[in-house]
Amino acid sequence: MENKPTSSNFIKNIVHQDLQVGKHKEIITRFPPEPNGYLHIGHAKSIVLNFELADEFKGKTNLRFDDTNPAKEDTEYVESIKEDVAWLGFQWENLYFASDYFEEMYQRAVLLIKKGKAYVCDLSAEEIREYRGTLKEAGKESPYRNRSVEENLNLFEGMRKGEFRDGEKVLRAKIDMASPNLNMRDPVLYRILHASHHNTGDQWCIYPMYDYAHPLEDAIEGVTHSICTMEFEDHRPLYDWVIQECETEIQPQQIEFARLNLTNTVMSKRKLKQLVDEGVVDGWDDPRMPTIAGLRRKGYTPEAIRKFCREIGVAKSHSVVDVQMLEHFIREDLNVKAPRTMAILKPLKVIITNYPEDQVEMLEAENNPDDPAMGARQIPFSREIYIEEEDFMENPPKKYFRLFPGNEVRLKHAYFITCNEVIKDENGKVVELHCTYDPETKSGSGFTGRKVKGTIHWVEAKNAVPANFRLYEPLILEEEQEEEKSFLDQINPNSLEIIEGFVEPNMKEAKPQDKFQFFRHGYFNVDPKDTKENKMVFNRIVSLKSSFKL
Repeated sequence: MENKPTSSNFIKNIVHQDLQVGKHKEIITRFPPEPNGYLHIGHAKSIVLNFELADEFKGKTNLRFDDTNPAKEDTEYVESIKEDVAWLGFQWENLYFASDYFEEMYQRAVLLIKKGKAYVCDLSAEEIREYRGTLKEAGKESPYRNRSVEENLNLFEGMRKGEFRDGEKVLRAKIDMASPNLNMRDPVLYRILHASHHNTGDQWCIYPMYDYAHPLEDAIEGVTHSICTMEFEDHRPLYDWVIQECETEIQPQQIEFARLNLTNTVMSKRKLKQLVDEGVVDGWDDPRMPTIAGLRRKGYTPEAIRKFCREIGVAKSHSVVDVQMLEHFIREDLNVKAPRTMAILKPLKVIITNYPEDQVEMLEAENNPDDPAMGARQIPFSREIYIEEEDFMENPPKKYFRLFPGNEVRLKHAYFITCNEVIKDENGKVVELHCTYDPETKSGSGFTGRKVKGTIHWVEAKNAVPANFRLYEPLILEEEQEEEKSFLDQINPNSLEIIEGFVEPNMKEAKPQDKFQFFRHGYFNVDPKDTKENKMVFNRIVSLKSSFKL
């Protein structure tokens, strides 16, 4: 893995101080996703933060699945998350599931009841919300709040045995209905849910709520620093209450940081799932999705994502990062790694009339001018080639240096050609150009007789490999402005353009996830899902240039 920066941040300072004063002998962090969807680029920030923080202080990081809601969880999500974390370059110390601790969580809840700190409540979810009060008004106590310890123990055991229907009863913490923090107004700890769990099957019909389960999971695993995003800051008093009242041996510290927000990007698993469920995109790994699976399929590298996550830093203040910053790091990474080649996305046939009809000549082309170690390749050249439609204009404006009638240009890695004749179809569309070449101008021959201002790329027609190119624009047109306005109204109808063209014949050997720089078009990735034998599919990762500056 590449060298990591030594720059500090407030979380790193806390960890350093805790080790200095002897509060901890070893740092243990965790990455705790809920297996209810695929991970996205925001999760990548948390992954990099947790794993690299522990690594810097020679600690450990666990991967733990917060699987406390069987109605929304699936083994597909578990496996995808494991794959994503490993692909990003990290190896967890231990693999845990919240469901492994269901029995201990239940016994801790029994302890709370015995201490008079929890009670079984019969209010409906809607009534609990009504009784909760507002930021300006204190809540009302539940009429079931003062049940005896014995009655609560019996009812809670009945909940576990499946004696009640979904929603009929819940277990609530007994804290303070007048607390200025709404999270402390007798929050629900357990709910009844008759649903099969991906890990425990039908063993349980009651499941702990996230705010109750999460601190216990951290304590059971010996986590020292429980790092989460800022939306959990108001939940920290409840986190600490659970740790204290459940009398855990380990007392983890919750620390919050600002989540990642990207321009033109949906950063909500619920919304991303909606895009998948409603068929707006082609699955969780659609290259337009900000999921790690989508970015991987599009062609992003783990090195670029890790560097991006480090560069954006760790802070408490909310901010929005320009998505072009992410694109900057993939360009930087692929500029060094990606071989250069030529592809024609919108072909226009060119016949070189003075080139021998049956001759095919092999020309040499470097794979990366910045890295001679990447070597060179042989490309065929013959009488018929394809160029880009946009590289010809019949009536060009001033300072147009590509091909037009009477003008001479250089074919990259080949010869100078001059356009002599334009062939059109019955509708007046240009369908073919007749040109002549100068055999003295072969690339690499040292020709210095004259210079041309334009260089265009091409692919030899007879041996060209047909290819499918997918060009992407942001899926979301603009930031969501109004709460009542659905984010689906911001979907870009032009987020995907599919076109048919050609690549060099050596591209037949390209494998899924191979990455290339196509001259003038950008960086492309061989699609791992739709590329088949005799069907090359390329996803554009990013264009060659951007106005973004660090």
